[in-house]
Amino acid sequence: MICTRGLKKSYPDPGGELVVLDGLELEVKEGEFVAVIGPSGSGKSTLLHVLGGLDVAYQGEVTVAGTTLRGLSERELASFRNSLVGFVFQSFHLVPNLSALENVRLPGYFGQQGASSSARAEEVLARVGLSHKKEKVPAQLSGGERQRVAIARALYSRPKVLFCDEPTGNLDAVTGKEIIGLFQELHREGLTLLAVTHEERMSSAAQRVLRLKAGRLLADGGAE
Repeated sequence: MICTRGLKKSYPDPGGELVVLDGLELEVKEGEFVAVIGPSGSGKSTLLHVLGGLDVAYQGEVTVAGTTLRGLSERELASFRNSLVGFVFQSFHLVPNLSALENVRLPGYFGQQGASSSARAEEVLARVGLSHKKEKVPAQLSGGERQRVAIARALYSRPKVLFCDEPTGNLDAVTGKEIIGLFQELHREGLTLLAVTHEERMSSAAQRVLRLKAGRLLADGGAE
């Protein structure tokens, strides 16, 4: 479902070049739940942005959900992001003046038909347990409820892969546990998940844990 070969990503640096991903190799099978751990600044979010087609300035090969990302046009990348992958971030990125239902419907406006389905939005809101809050705006929701809305929005287009960037980082222990439980349910239903996190509570829920170190991925606890 996810495959990288020789993935390298670097940034300009006063010293010459800052290498964040250094020939990184990754394989995630369909239906797996994989966590990538590492300290802040280790490149976890950069990896997710490359895999999700948000960052195209890299070297190497990247294939996600049967799509090779190298060489795709902006329009093709937008279609890839809107139909094959979903994103859940630490900062929920909800539109403040839209209701929960309207936030979930947003991906539909950018689909091939350019139309949004209330029925589908209601379906995924029900899946995350928020049907009763569909008319509430984000300010009227708790942090956990906002993250559930964000997850429902990510599920709207029936993605093949769900990318999660520190998804419990803004949540307390109890709420975070509930959200992790939801991710585990989605995994059991067959969704492929890749989460980057520095939190043990998130990584302990995954099927497989990889550590990002010196730009490469190691099995957690492994040595170079």
